[in-house]
Amino acid sequence: MSALAREPYGPRGDPGRHRSLAELRSGLQALAPEPMIRGSLAGIVRRLADGSRERLTEAELCTEHGLVGDGWTRRRPRDPEAQIAVMRHAVAELIGNGQPLGLSGDNLYVDLDISADNLPPGTHLRVGEALVEVTPKPHNGCAKFHARFGDDALRFVQAAATRRLNLRGIFWRVIESGRITAGAEIIVLR
Repeated sequence: MSALAREPYGPRGDPGRHRSLAELRSGLQALAPEPMIRGSLAGIVRRLADGSRERLTEAELCTEHGLVGDGWTRRRPRDPEAQIAVMRHAVAELIGNGQPLGLSGDNLYVDLDISADNLPPGTHLRVGEALVEVTPKPHNGCAKFHARFGDDALRFVQAAATRRLNLRGIFWRVIESGRITAGAEIIVLR
């Protein structure tokens, strides 16, 4: 696996970069629609034991370990429904407002429509050599997300009006191991 950069993380993001709810809503409206069937893998981030994040150019997705070397394997009990955390790349950048991509705590950042209408639980996707499945577990903002991005960001991702868009992200589980690379095509298998 080759790494791009290792970024240290504290418990908080930069409060000076927190966007208001109005800015987030406006920014969402300005985003281009994402592809629905064929997208791409914009970023891979591994969460390390010391709390830092490692951006990777390639990695292994494994049925037993998820993203090999990621913090998911160190959590007990491991929740197979939350094996791989996925977020729409453009939304992560909107919320992060210049902060490091991995600050949200997700593994994969995608250029793909991850809404509940496009990717309901049980949907299979080919990501590089791996095969993954969308799990039914909701990916909600938590205390860490709140600390890193602020009150308005948490309200933004949890808003009932946009909840089906999965702005905070979704979870995948690996059903066929394989290599992935940044920029790899993602194919939704119906």
